[in-house]
Amino acid sequence: MVRLIVVFLFLIVFLLMSIPILFVLWLIGLKRPDIKERSSLAIVSWAFRVLAFLSGVRLTIEGEENIPANEGVLFIGNHRSCFDIVLAYGNAKAPVGFISKKQVKKVPVLNLWMMNLHCLFLDRDDLKQGLEVINSASDLIRQGVSIMVYPEGTRNKTDDPLQPFHRGTFKIAHKTGCKIVPVTVTRTEMIFERHKPFIRSAEVKMIYGKPIDTGAMDMKERKTVDAVVHQVMEETYRAAL
Repeated sequence: MVRLIVVFLFLIVFLLMSIPILFVLWLIGLKRPDIKERSSLAIVSWAFRVLAFLSGVRLTIEGEENIPANEGVLFIGNHRSCFDIVLAYGNAKAPVGFISKKQVKKVPVLNLWMMNLHCLFLDRDDLKQGLEVINSASDLIRQGVSIMVYPEGTRNKTDDPLQPFHRGTFKIAHKTGCKIVPVTVTRTEMIFERHKPFIRSAEVKMIYGKPIDTGAMDMKERKTVDAVVHQVMEETYRAAL
């Protein structure tokens, strides 16, 4: 319970104290949006690394050399815990936006940081809005901003490595021909979800797989790339346990 209180207090203090920082970043962004972007990423990455430390996470990262440099890619992650996002952003070295459910946009201050980081908010019940999100994500990738998506759609609460993927997620790759980088995490549910409301120390792995170049595929191959990625991540998950 002590860890939960400490983590919660840090998060509240960070959000409150970051309000004037957000204002300064907004002013900077009027002239230098590149500095605003880099600064926002650095601040959020630092805060999430602190959250992981306070939570007792012992993280092992593998395959960082598989992340292409100087281009936007589509990161595909498996989703077992709210800490998946904490760890992913804590390790981000270049601009990356997440596709998140629309409800998160209502969280004060946090929503401003997310918008600074090119995050997009998805209404799963609105097909038209979903297509707009896919188009926006595709535009960001063309501009060199990577996008992180959890195509399972919700947290995996089972003992299976992955749930089925929503194929619509991969339309971003269909449109852009970008590289897909699988990001497989293990045991993140052991930090919090398996024993709510307690936060407990856990050994976690985050594994970046080799990039899959959809630009080198024909349209038929692109349409089945979701199955390829799912298989790669399932094999990676089982091998990492």
